Amino acid sequence: MAENRLFQMVYLLLEKGNMTAPELAKHFEVSVRTIYRDIDILSAAGIPVYTTQGKGGGIFIQENFVLNKSLITEQEQNQILMALQGIRIVDAENTDALFSKLSSIFQKQNVDWIEVDFSEWNQNRRAKSIFRTLKDAIFQKRKISLIYSSGKGESINRTVEPLKLSFKSKDWYLYAYCCLREDYRLFKLTRIRELHITSQSFRRTAPSQVFGHINPYKEDAIPLTLVFDKDLASRVYDYFDEVLKREDGSFLVYVALPHNEWLYSFLLSYGDKVEVITPQFIREEIIKKINSMQNKYIT
Repeated sequence: MAENRLFQMVYLLLEKGNMTAPELAKHFEVSVRTIYRDIDILSAAGIPVYTTQGKGGGIFIQENFVLNKSLITEQEQNQILMALQGIRIVDAENTDALFSKLSSIFQKQNVDWIEVDFSEWNQNRRAKSIFRTLKDAIFQKRKISLIYSSGKGESINRTVEPLKLSFKSKDWYLYAYCCLREDYRLFKLTRIRELHITSQSFRRTAPSQVFGHINPYKEDAIPLTLVFDKDLASRVYDYFDEVLKREDGSFLVYVALPHNEWLYSFLLSYGDKVEVITPQFIREEIIKKINSMQNKYIT
């Protein structure tokens, strides 16, 4: 878009001091005539942009120009810096310099407004390494080879085209095109055991909304009716939307959850503080698992 090109042009000129029209045209993949038209637009908007002829000449912006007075409003400046702070949460190494540079250009200080840490308390260094490797593969558009542990505990070798890192419901996922399944898949980062970037490139791109494009649980979700003990109020309200508090203080919950092994692990994590009311076959499967657990401790 022209507006985006104008902003980038101003930033380039502020960063490099000056550039020639052919250099800018090559950078933005437009004609030299378009560059000169953009310069006229910037000048009309009050940006002190000038051109000089001869050796060492080019296009430059008046020294000490402050970007925030012309192109970007006060609110937009704050939004840009806030967004960069969000990116710093997962990629501080590569965004600190840009954040400092834009803060200087905008003449802003004390915008440290948020702190989020996605890591576990046990400081999982392996997870950070996987995240950085996947980020590099996405930017380089290189296929990756990985060993992935499925929900059934199977370790499968996969070659995938990494498209986007996505965060949902307390977990990081890799959205990728799986060459084995010949379809798009979500891979939970904690289940990736080994991976490396290959020399093979790809052209596929990610959709703007991953979780609107793919839902691995949509077809498998089943409706459940659950009753939780009254002392689990905080956990119940944290996790569920449809909660009805009963006269005895317990909580009646209606929810649809994926029917797989995770469901039973999730329900059993509440111990004797939850009861499955419906469906009946889930109740029966829970009884089997409780009996199996009991048998392990009977000598």
